[in-house]
Amino acid sequence: MMFDPSAPVPPEELFRLDDPQTGLSGVIVIHSTALGPAAGGCRFHCYPGDADAVADALRLAEGMSRKNALAGLPLGGGKAVVRVPDGPFDRVALFRAFGRAVAALGGRYVTAEDVGTRVADMQSVADVTRHVAGLPAMAGAVGGDPSPWTALGVLRAMEVAVARHLDATLSDVTVAVQGLGHVGFALCELLHAAGARLIVAEPRAEVAAEAARRFGATVVGSTDLVAAEADVFAPCALGGVLDAKAVQRLRATVVCGAANNQLATPAQGDALLARGILYAPDYVVNAGGIINVAAEYLGWDPEEARSRVEATGERLAAVLDHAAAERMAPHRAADQLARIAITRAHRQPDLAA
Repeated sequence: MMFDPSAPVPPEELFRLDDPQTGLSGVIVIHSTALGPAAGGCRFHCYPGDADAVADALRLAEGMSRKNALAGLPLGGGKAVVRVPDGPFDRVALFRAFGRAVAALGGRYVTAEDVGTRVADMQSVADVTRHVAGLPAMAGAVGGDPSPWTALGVLRAMEVAVARHLDATLSDVTVAVQGLGHVGFALCELLHAAGARLIVAEPRAEVAAEAARRFGATVVGSTDLVAAEADVFAPCALGGVLDAKAVQRLRATVVCGAANNQLATPAQGDALLARGILYAPDYVVNAGGIINVAAEYLGWDPEEARSRVEATGERLAAVLDHAAAERMAPHRAADQLARIAITRAHRQPDLAA
């Protein structure tokens, strides 16, 4: 049977989160600790049911293993997913309960911000465990909201993708940005400064209006954005946006954005290649945030953190070179390279033994 580097790999451990007193419900998935402690943010989101939360956590945790491996970080992959309670709840108490669950894992999992969580939530977690990042930065140190670092990495990757596929610079192109959360809005700021023209879609009308005012962005509905007349499509909201229908409607010839799990299935990555569309694998280009988290948790200086984020474009170029050499789609090339890095780590002898 042919080896499929995109095939899901079972996680090492899965921990249920259940604290009726605070309303905490969800899961922590430790996908791999081959390269170091499993690191990945805590997503706080409304899920239809428990199975949906678990499925999302499993996908996201495996993505973090691959992301951290290709970013060259001494970290494995993990993720926490917490369901937003149906009724009123004490947010501080809920995240302290989550922090106690993280503490119980003894450093095998390191958490930080993700969709739906913020610096204040991580401060609540830090009340009960040290295995957390994304805390307010101390003078001369790395810390705080990792979103701007994610946006910077996406920008550097987009520069490479546009140069290679369109023989252009960002000042020559129109970018369609889906989702104006912390990362999406920061990316728009950077793209505007680089001279790119912007088309945006965001359900919060006031945020979309602010993008139009500050960046001269054209605002369209989310369902229309994928078919907008743009050179680059930048998904920066939740995952799964590139399903079979979206791939066929897409007019942009480069896909490069901050969202995790942009492909509904690996087959959509193959379909993009067949249409002549360059897909920059999401976990390669959106690693700036976890690099910032790693720098904070491991005590790197700000210059080291910035240098690693700035190198995002170089890492994408290496993936694209591998894809071309092996005649495979970029997402499969990235998966293969990440799997090789993780497998090699598993095979390393324990020098402390």
